Amino acid sequence: MSSENRITASFTVPPELSDRRLDQAAAELMPEHSRSRLQSWVRSGALTVNGSACRPKDKVMLGDVLELDAEPEVQVSWQAEEIALDVVYEDEHLLVVNKPAGLVVHPAAGHAAGTLVNALLNYAPEVENLPRAGIVHRLDKDTSGIMVVARSLIAHTSLVDQLQERSMGREYEAVVVGTLTGGATVDAPIGRHPNDRKKMAVVANGKPAVTHYRLIERFAAHTHVRCKLESGRTHQIRVHMAHVKHPLVGDPVYGGRLRLPKGTTESLRDMLTSFSRQALHARKLTLEHPETGEILSWEAPLPEDFTGLLAALRTHARELEQNEL
Repeated sequence: MSSENRITASFTVPPELSDRRLDQAAAELMPEHSRSRLQSWVRSGALTVNGSACRPKDKVMLGDVLELDAEPEVQVSWQAEEIALDVVYEDEHLLVVNKPAGLVVHPAAGHAAGTLVNALLNYAPEVENLPRAGIVHRLDKDTSGIMVVARSLIAHTSLVDQLQERSMGREYEAVVVGTLTGGATVDAPIGRHPNDRKKMAVVANGKPAVTHYRLIERFAAHTHVRCKLESGRTHQIRVHMAHVKHPLVGDPVYGGRLRLPKGTTESLRDMLTSFSRQALHARKLTLEHPETGEILSWEAPLPEDFTGLLAALRTHARELEQNEL
């Protein structure tokens, strides 16, 4: 639970985190906080183990209780900017936005300004006092769609709990390379790529990750799918679909070289070569309201570039059928 002016949390160390460093275990249990911030809380005594202060490198054991009681920290380096937001819903606890492709979520090296956080600080200044400006889950820069932001500590705690308990429903739509014959589940752990630290990959020692996908529409050499997440690993859908040999159209990192289907028309070739982002859209979000307990759900319509891609694939498939008659 979190009071109005403090960040508080309590966790019991599970078997898989036993004998890990305190800062590593804390990062697994509280992924919404940065490792450096967790370490500073450990050093200051704000994050304790069984009621006692420890060092970040100290080991924790099964059943140990980690307790956090800290003052919110203002992100003084993040500046408010007047950037238009597509607000789908808002109240005193929640802000739900439809993020366009191309908008970076958090300020970072190379993106110190012009991010969703900068826009949020202007639209809802109170998020300045929340961890990561109220953002509890994020979308990649070039992924479009629905996101929820906490506007209060009560909401922040509730949303983080829902994500950890996997009770928050998140549905995505994607266009993948290849023709799928049916839906399936990808249950494969994800971690840093062993040779390229900028990429993620399916690796034996990665974090558990589960993606369910179902067919929406099949084209001549591509498939429109709906994906549901059980976990929320970095690049999860992109990594999992590439792992099963059906990478997302336009994915610059996991898609490999562009493959044009048989009988590609000039219009479809132009669409596929110019589609410069992964064809991934966060379509629907369902969660429990942190104050009322009401189950709420929102949807973001497919953006214009996505619907244009679907139209081009549909036209190509229809032309191929007509040529075969």
